[in-house]
Amino acid sequence: MIFKAEIVFVKILVPLISGITLAYYFQNEQLLEATTVLLFLMLIAALTINTFYKKIKGWNYKKALASFYYLIFFTLGVFLTLFHTDFLWKNYFTKKQYQQLKVWVNSEPQQTNDILRFEAKVTQGYVNNSPEKCSGILLIALKLDSLSPIHLNYGDELMIAANYLPVEPPYNPAEFNFKQWLASKNIYHQSFIRQDELIKLQEGQGNPIIKYALEVRQKQVAIYRKLIRDDESFAVASTLILGYRADLSKETLAAYSKTGTIHALSVSGMHVGIIYIMLNWLLAFLDKKNAGKIFKVVLICSLIWYYSLLTGFSPSVLRSAVMLTAFILAKQLQRSSNSYNILAFTAFGLLAYDPFLIWDVGFQLSFLAVFGLVYYQPKIYRWLYFKNKWADKLWSTVAMSLAAQLATLPLSIYYFHQFPIYFIISNLFILIPITVLMYLGIAILLVRVYFLAPLFEWIITFTNKGLKWISELPYAGITEIWLNPWQLLLFCLFMLLLTVGLASYKKKYIFSGLTTLLIIQFTFAYQKIKASQQEELVLFSLRKNFAAAFINGNESILITDLATDDRNFEFFIKPALDQKKVKNIRFVDWNDDFKSELMLKKEHQINYRGKRFLLMDEKFNYKKLSQNHSFDFIWIHNNPKQKLATLKEEIEFSSLIIDASNKDYLIKNFGQQADSLKVPAYILKKQKAVTLNLK
Repeated sequence: MIFKAEIVFVKILVPLISGITLAYYFQNEQLLEATTVLLFLMLIAALTINTFYKKIKGWNYKKALASFYYLIFFTLGVFLTLFHTDFLWKNYFTKKQYQQLKVWVNSEPQQTNDILRFEAKVTQGYVNNSPEKCSGILLIALKLDSLSPIHLNYGDELMIAANYLPVEPPYNPAEFNFKQWLASKNIYHQSFIRQDELIKLQEGQGNPIIKYALEVRQKQVAIYRKLIRDDESFAVASTLILGYRADLSKETLAAYSKTGTIHALSVSGMHVGIIYIMLNWLLAFLDKKNAGKIFKVVLICSLIWYYSLLTGFSPSVLRSAVMLTAFILAKQLQRSSNSYNILAFTAFGLLAYDPFLIWDVGFQLSFLAVFGLVYYQPKIYRWLYFKNKWADKLWSTVAMSLAAQLATLPLSIYYFHQFPIYFIISNLFILIPITVLMYLGIAILLVRVYFLAPLFEWIITFTNKGLKWISELPYAGITEIWLNPWQLLLFCLFMLLLTVGLASYKKKYIFSGLTTLLIIQFTFAYQKIKASQQEELVLFSLRKNFAAAFINGNESILITDLATDDRNFEFFIKPALDQKKVKNIRFVDWNDDFKSELMLKKEHQINYRGKRFLLMDEKFNYKKLSQNHSFDFIWIHNNPKQKLATLKEEIEFSSLIIDASNKDYLIKNFGQQADSLKVPAYILKKQKAVTLNLK
């Protein structure tokens, strides 16, 4: 039985999260000021009530007082969110037009080709060489000089030109919301600068502990780089043991993702748990005396936090470190510890430190996974009984995998759009290799047993090959599952009702859950039918490229200069086509002729289901067009030298498509000409993609 006093943090966590969520969508300075005053008054009232509790016979008002305290924690959630929102502060660096900014590198710089990306904390702004104190975080993309590239580390102080822009929103359907993701890290602006626009001032800024941790981790990564020959094995080792963001191949990432073992590649609670098990076993001899027990507790907690620090304090590692510390201390002090309360206490502490963690996917999934292990695993374990010791251990492991997968199922599908069918097999397969890899990897770094490096590399290669083999099995996973927010809510409701019904043996909850599942199935069926009947034209908004998808049912003709393995296709276009349930894509180049049942593309013209397109590029420069031609769309591409007013006299056209292959000034010029002629213009750069119904 769980007593109410045992789950105090569970009870106050709910209003805290509600306050954080509400405040995130209503961020303004007036609300921060009002919330600060309100919270101060409420805390004074709470202190007064506590002081005179007996005199006012507070036990007669238990429900009212409980509601009041819940309201305090709700207000605390609002206050914490607004207080941590940088752009609400008066000295936020965008509140004034500065010429230069003094910043220091606030993250480990990551280099891709000749671009160095890092977060920078703004400390001062300069107007006419006069400094003013500033605050805020800026995402910087630095183009390095190929002849003498600069080397930057965490804590380096820089002077940069104050050229920054707001982070752009997603422009295409189903595109990853980079703006929202950065906002969850309190970053709202980004800067693209050249190396000659930057001056390195000094080193040693930032948190010295984090700086030390990153320096140590870089040395450990360098050791792996020397010992491990295979690039893919090195990337897995660095990611698995140290949480270093190495470049993993698409094939390896896909294999881990499709088999439901992607958590193994992000240093998480599983890794901290493996380290705890090892330390607890190695230091078991200290349990004989009380002094030894205390020393063991201090040593284990210190080593766990040291490892967490080396991995960059990821949310999942933080959660595990705090939870294990609370569990170990409660056990040492011989206090009864409720797992749900420890979990809620951990979440409360982390959210009080950084309320924006609530939007971190890793944070969400790690807490749900632990909840699954605490709640579902014992119940699933009791389904079967094995007398054999090893069979029982195997079943216990299967129960753990089922419990974690069940608890994270709705969010996993919502975020990753797939469900791994063989997740039990793959998780059982990696259990021993991952454990051995953790112990071997740490031993190589700490004990310097470098002769074990070939074995370490072989196990990584074996694990990768095994997971790739599982991922290629027939029906290895259900992919391209796109849940909208309402379907996610229904899915969560289904899980909740079914869980309550099975736990309480009440048929009404089970029946309600199955009814909810039936409703979800109806929505899926409706979407599938609707997708099979769709006839649309999607004009994608890109940075430099172009793409237009002519969709008919589950098939699409894609006119583009991108290939299937192009990153821009995978990031901007494929998610939209997947969401629209397009299974067959036929790529057509701008200059190629093409013919199908629905489309005829020839001589820079397209006829698709009676809609006519003129593909106008540089070949039309200063050319006169034959009169008495009518087009629904003129697609302007690659900077043609034409005037729309002249075109309007020669041919008839209804709308204009201006893609991102054109220069910015020409895009603006064509847009202005279209406005003057009152012709609708679809500009496909830094504007929302356009979806047209062709029925």
